[in-house]
Amino acid sequence: MAGIKIKRNDTVEVIAGKDKGRRGRVLRVIADKQRVLVEHVMMVKKHVKPNPQRNIKGGIAEQESPIHISNVMLVDGEGNKTRVGARVEGDKKVRVSKASGNVIAEKKTKK
Repeated sequence: MAGIKIKRNDTVEVIAGKDKGRRGRVLRVIADKQRVLVEHVMMVKKHVKPNPQRNIKGGIAEQESPIHISNVMLVDGEGNKTRVGARVEGDKKVRVSKASGNVIAEKKTKK
């Protein structure tokens, strides 16, 4: 099984399925099932029971559903869909856009 080249907070475009052409940010990567959760993509309705302890209202909520990793493609800094390669620069391994050859910048996340 090949390593997953898409990471959290990457921008991806859906290339297959009902949301084809839609772009969004990766919220979560589920590596063992080879799926990603993309913001505002593959929305499903979920029936939710009210829970006063957690301050949850009941009803029908919409949420994202995981989509298979093969159905999304990474969008590089220039806004183009691209496959992902790897290159060693110095002592670090970096992700590289196959379309342009540019290094894909790592996005800093606040914890």
